[in-house]
Amino acid sequence: MSENNTAVQEKEQQTSQKLVKFEIHRQDTPDSKPYWEKFEVPYRMNMNVISALMEIRRNPVNAEGKKTTPVSWDMNCLEEVCGACSMVINGRPRQSCTALVDQFTQPIRLEPMRTFPVVRDLIVDRDFMFDSLKKIKAWIPIDGTYDLGEGPRMPERKRQWAYELSKCMTCGVCLEACPNVNDKTNFIGPALLSQVRLFNTHPTGAMNKDERLEALMQDGGIAECGNSQNCVVACPKGIPLTTSIAAMNRATSVQLFKNFFGSDHMVD
Repeated sequence: MSENNTAVQEKEQQTSQKLVKFEIHRQDTPDSKPYWEKFEVPYRMNMNVISALMEIRRNPVNAEGKKTTPVSWDMNCLEEVCGACSMVINGRPRQSCTALVDQFTQPIRLEPMRTFPVVRDLIVDRDFMFDSLKKIKAWIPIDGTYDLGEGPRMPERKRQWAYELSKCMTCGVCLEACPNVNDKTNFIGPALLSQVRLFNTHPTGAMNKDERLEALMQDGGIAECGNSQNCVVACPKGIPLTTSIAAMNRATSVQLFKNFFGSDHMVD
């Protein structure tokens, strides 16, 4: 056996003996008391947090060697596209599918996002965010005009930056990072403000521009933003959220004047 093969085998043996330590914040039901539970998972090269959770699910034994219930979490695409696997890892909200264990100090602490109600363990109920999408009319209504053929096209430059806004996964990470999204406010959060900008930019979507801006001018809208700028740092897709917030601040101000001068106070 060559020296190279021996070295490779020794390295693989050392890797197989290495353990990754986790501390997971668990909660059995929405109303039950949360608790911490420790786990140790055999290390593998390029292992991500999801892989570790799958190993715990396969063999649900905690660090004390006691049999326990499998940890519950959300996942889907495993490519940082769907946004389902959001959780707080070592104090920072992010996608667990792209979180490699080698990036973190141990023990790696996993917690659910606290902006949303906990369903079980690391699973949260994000209905608040999806209901907010309904408030801002985050779609382009079909009213029969599609029968007229292709609509107006966006200039290429505008299309490129609109594409950046369309990368939003509705993952909730920016809401978790925002100090103004909490149980004392109705703030819909930075992702939703950016979505208004996206749909109002679309040539057909602009037909409902006023309705979306009116929604942002209501309770929980853009006035609740404290401009902490945590959102743009936390966003896993690098969406220019603060730029969108600034644009929507200007747009709602214009809408306010438009509403006023469009009323009986309008002067010839």
